[in-house]
Amino acid sequence: MRRIRLLSWRTGVIHVVTAVITAERENMNTSIAEETGTAQAQAAGEKPKATKKARVAPQGAHVAKKKGKSAKKATPAKKAPKAAKKATGGREGSKTNTVLELLKRPGGVTAKELMKTTGWQPHSVRGFLSGTIGKKMGLTVTSTKGEDGERTYSIA
Repeated sequence: MRRIRLLSWRTGVIHVVTAVITAERENMNTSIAEETGTAQAQAAGEKPKATKKARVAPQGAHVAKKKGKSAKKATPAKKAPKAAKKATGGREGSKTNTVLELLKRPGGVTAKELMKTTGWQPHSVRGFLSGTIGKKMGLTVTSTKGEDGERTYSIA
C-alpha cells in the first residue's frame, strides 16, 4: 500500500489530495480537503485560518505629482548703472577698447576694417555696434554711406 499526496493551486486555494493505493489497485480511497493556508498546517493537525480579505486601497492613476510652490521668489541680480559703464569704456587691449578707439577717429571706421581688426563676421560687428556700444554703453553710433557704397561708423 502506498500513499500519495498531491498539491494543486487553483483560484487562490490550495487543494490537498491524499490517495491510498492498494497493491491490487482495486480499492482506491481518496479524500479531498480544501485549505486557505498552507498544506503543512493541515498535515500537522492545526485548524485552518479564517479567510480575510486584505484591506488595500484601490490603485491610483499613473500621473506626475504636482509641483510644490516655492516659499520665496528669486530677486534679479543688480545691474551697474549705465553711467558707470560709459566712463570706463573697456579694459586695455580688449576688443571693445580697440573698437571704441577706431570709432573715435576723425573719419570713423568702415565695417571691413572692423571685421579685419576683430576677426568677426559682418553680423557680429553690426550686433556689437548696436547692442554693446549703442544700448549697453549708451553711446550714439552714426552710420554714413560713402560714394563707393561703403558704410562708415563713428561716435561723437
